[in-house]
Amino acid sequence: MSFEIRVARRLGEAEVGIDLTAGAGLTMLFGPSGVGKTSILNMVAGLLRPDRGRIAVAGRVLFDSDAGIDMPIERRRAGYVFQEPRLFPHRRVRANLLYGASDESGLMAAVTMLGIGHLLDRWPRTLSGGEARRVAIGRALLSDPAFLLLDEPLSSLDRARRGEIMDAILRVRDEAGLPILMVTHDPEEAEVLATRVVRV
Repeated sequence: MSFEIRVARRLGEAEVGIDLTAGAGLTMLFGPSGVGKTSILNMVAGLLRPDRGRIAVAGRVLFDSDAGIDMPIERRRAGYVFQEPRLFPHRRVRANLLYGASDESGLMAAVTMLGIGHLLDRWPRTLSGGEARRVAIGRALLSDPAFLLLDEPLSSLDRARRGEIMDAILRVRDEAGLPILMVTHDPEEAEVLATRVVRV
């Protein structure tokens, strides 16, 4: 199984939790804003510690409260794409893509998959929202991740840019061979992109 996530964490007055097992492909956490979808991603990434539970990805146990396992963030090898691209403004696109990469061996494959070869010499401030999101996805892929976490990567984009990013995510889903966990509140995104939809 790609994802085995059984966690709970109290945040303020609410308890955020999920119990899911999912196979290969893109697993979509679908539900309205404010129900804890991003908190679940953060628990998988190691940015937020569950109060209890177990997290395993592709057979690797990342967290198990009963066994005393809490793998450090840097060893989890999560490629995390946040809602905002978070590109370094002082680095051109090429340097942004290679940040965290061990070498340049995968650069052209990622660039081709995402259709961003013409952007390599550009500065982040000159990119459209859709271009910046594709660069952020490319940077995550080039970090040699064991899995990808996508936190509403289509938010705040117009329809044309959303279509570009959806196409890019479909290519990554079908070609990269990585387990993907994505968050959305948009039913169209869930229908088009997901291998499996989990309502949160």
